[in-house]
Order: sequence, then structure tokens, then C-alpha cells
Amino acid sequence: MKTLKDLFEHQLKDLYSAETQLIDALPKMAQEANDTKLQKAFEGHLEETKKQKKRLEEICDELDISPKGETCQAMKGLIKEAKSFIEEAEDDEIMDAGLIAEAQRVEHYEISGYGTAVRYAKELGHKKIAEKLQTTLNEEYDADNKLDKLAENRLNRKAIEK
Repeated sequence: MKTLKDLFEHQLKDLYSAETQLIDALPKMAQEANDTKLQKAFEGHLEETKKQKKRLEEICDELDISPKGETCQAMKGLIKEAKSFIEEAEDDEIMDAGLIAEAQRVEHYEISGYGTAVRYAKELGHKKIAEKLQTTLNEEYDADNKLDKLAENRLNRKAIEK
């Protein structure tokens, strides 16, 4: 990579890989969740993630690049950690509290990635692309906030009572 344009393209491919991996992982997280609101949150975010992946495809089309060709190692590791947690959790309430923690790690990674991509798009003069990426960034913040509310209002308390 020699230019900001090269780095921007790399970031987009990395995000595309991350979203693709997440689409595969979210159904398992929803299945393992015991709380119906948490299940619905994961299912809702799965649909949102599919739209985010499509948005990245549109952006890459506009830039005349393929979104494929990268493997997001960070997302791969985050998903591996979540799978490991699922195997270790022995209690429904602990499972739900832990699933939220794992999902928030993913959200925070995505927030960082999309924040960077928005900044690069602006610096490269891609105003419309920056707006599309900002839409996704806002969705990631919203998903993180929903998980926060679930944890704070219900699920962490249930886990404490154990």
C-alpha cells in the first residue's frame, strides 16, 4: 500500500470480510441466547448486517474495485472467542450476559473500522460514499446501545443473582 486510496480500499475489503463472517456467526449467537429480546436483537442485527454488506458492495462498485480478496483476521478472532465462550458457559443467564459482551466486542471493532473508513472517504473526496459509510457507522452505534440497554436493564442483573 502506497497511498491513502490503497489503504481505503484495503479497509473496505476488510470490512466486507468482517460483515460476511458476522452474517455466518449471528444465527448461532441468536440460537444460543436464552432471553427472547436478546434473540430478537441478534436476528435484527443479522438483517441489518446483510444490508451493510450490500452497501459495501455498492460502494466498491462505485469505486470499481472488488470487495473480495481479504480475510478480516480481527473478526475471525472475535468470532473464535465467542464460540469458545459459548462452549464454556454453563448457565443461561451467564450465557446471555456473555453473549452481549462478545457481541459488543464485535460492535466496537466495527465502529472503529467504519469510523476510519468514513474519515478516509472524506479525505479522498468521496462525499456520497462517506455518507453511506456514516449510515452504517450510525447503525453500529445503535446496535451497541441496544446491547448496552439489554445488559444494564435486565440480563446482567439476572447473572448477578446466580
